[in-house]
Amino acid sequence: MTIGSSARRALLLAGTFGTLVAVLPAIAQQPAAPAAPAAPAAAAPLPPGSPLIGRPDTEAAMKLAPVAAPPIAATAEKVLDTANKLTLAKGFKIEVYQTGLTNARSMRIGDKGTLFVGTRLIDKVYAVVDKDGKRVTKIIASGLYRPNGVAFKDGTLYIAELSKISKIEKIEDNLDNPPKPVVIYDNLPKDEAHGWKFISIGPDGKLYVPVGQPGNNVMPSDAHAQIRRINLDGTGAEVVARGVRNTVGFDWRPGTNQLYFTDNGRDWLSEDVPEDELNRVTKIGEHFGSPYCYQGDFPDPEFGWGHSCKEFTPPVAKMGPHSASLGMRFYTGSMFPAKYKNAIFVARHGSWNRSKKFGGDIVAVFLNKDGTVKNMEVVVTGFIGPDNNYIGRPVDVQMMKDGSLLISDDYNGAIYRLSYGNARTASH
Repeated sequence: MTIGSSARRALLLAGTFGTLVAVLPAIAQQPAAPAAPAAPAAAAPLPPGSPLIGRPDTEAAMKLAPVAAPPIAATAEKVLDTANKLTLAKGFKIEVYQTGLTNARSMRIGDKGTLFVGTRLIDKVYAVVDKDGKRVTKIIASGLYRPNGVAFKDGTLYIAELSKISKIEKIEDNLDNPPKPVVIYDNLPKDEAHGWKFISIGPDGKLYVPVGQPGNNVMPSDAHAQIRRINLDGTGAEVVARGVRNTVGFDWRPGTNQLYFTDNGRDWLSEDVPEDELNRVTKIGEHFGSPYCYQGDFPDPEFGWGHSCKEFTPPVAKMGPHSASLGMRFYTGSMFPAKYKNAIFVARHGSWNRSKKFGGDIVAVFLNKDGTVKNMEVVVTGFIGPDNNYIGRPVDVQMMKDGSLLISDDYNGAIYRLSYGNARTASH
C-alpha cells in the first residue's frame, strides 16, 4: 500500500511528538544547570587623598588602617589609669591636668593663663581655666571645620580650620560670652588629606601656617607641600619652605630664631622606610624633598627619577619610621634639669601603617651649638600597650609659666602635666 505525502508527514510528526513525550519527563527530573558565578562586586573607589591609596594587597598590609580616636572623651578614671601606666625618665612625674576634652589636639597658653585647645575631628575649641580652686573647661567656639591649630598673641586667639584662619580678640575677657571668630585669611586649599593645620606666631610677629601634601604621595601643586607666613591681618602671604609633606608642629630656636619643624614621611613604601623628619629652615624658600626624596637620603621610587637627594635640604634628625612626630616646643623653662634647657620636646603620636607600632611617646632632642642634633632621649613612653594597641596618643606639648609641660592626648581627650620632682603622681 502506498502512503501519500500528507500521511507520511502525519506519521513523522506523530513519531516526533511521541519521542518528546518520552523525553520530557526525563528532562524534568534532571537537576538544573548551575548558574554562572556572579562577578565579584567592584570595590568602591577610595576618595581622593585617602590614606589607604597605595596600600599593598598583602595579608599583613590589609590589616593596617588609621587608628580612629574614640568619638567621646575617656572617663577621668580611664585617663588616670593611662597616666599610671606611663614610664618616665628618672626624676619626672606626671599627673592628669584635665579630662573631658574630646579629641584634644594643639595647645596654647593665653596671657592670663588660659589654656586653649583645638580639635581635629569635632567642631570645637576649648578653654581651660582655674576657677575657685578647680579646673573648668569652656567651649569658646563651635560649628568650625577641623579647628586643629590655635595661636595666641596680645589678647587675640587665632584658629586654623581646614581652609581658613580666624581670630577672636580679647578672648580671655569674654570666655563666658565669646564673640564669633572673624576670618582673616581664606586663600587655602580645601583638600582633606593633611588639611588640618598647626599654626604659630614667629619672632617676626607673623603667623605661620602649613599646607600639607594633598595625598599620601602625590605631585603637589604650587599651593601645597609648604609652610607659609602671613601678617596678622591676613595680608602679605609668603612661602617660607617647600617640599614639606605634612608638618603638625614647629617652633623657633631661642637665640637664633631659626624655624624647626617636624614632618611626616610617606606611607606604604615599607614598614621601616621612610622615617619622619625634624627639619631646620636656614633660608627662605628651602626645599625639603617631598615628594622626590624622603628622610634626606631615600629617593622616592615614583617621583625620585631624575632627582638626587642632594638637591634638597636634609633633616637635622630622623624621628623614626612612621612615628607621626607632631607637636614640638623648645623648652625654655627652669623646672627641668639644666640639660633640657633649649632642648626640643616632641610628641610622637605613633604609627598606624606599621605592623609593630612605633612612637607613642615624648622625646627630648638635644642640639649642638651649630643647631645640628646631638642626641635624643625618651622622656615619657607607654602610650602603646604591651598588646600593640594604643592606650593614649600624644599630640602636642605646651610649656606652662612654672616650667612644667602639658601634653595633649586626642585618643583619650585629656591633658597631662609633666613636671620634675622626687615623687611620681598621676592624681587628678
